Amino acid sequence: MLAFVAAVLFAIAFIIHVTETSTDLVFAPTSLMFLGLALLALHVGGIGTGWAARGRSRSRRR
Repeated sequence: MLAFVAAVLFAIAFIIHVTETSTDLVFAPTSLMFLGLALLALHVGGIGTGWAARGRSRSRRR
């Protein structure tokens, strides 16, 4: 999930950079790139990968 958000931030940063749109400092392409890299690092580190609901496994029932 975090990797998808990072990919969207990279795409937005790329579009802002290519179109040379004037934005605030918070939405500058470099700021969005750093935020995307932070989210990507969290994803690679394993944060956010265990968001699935955990229940009893049906394969153990007899």
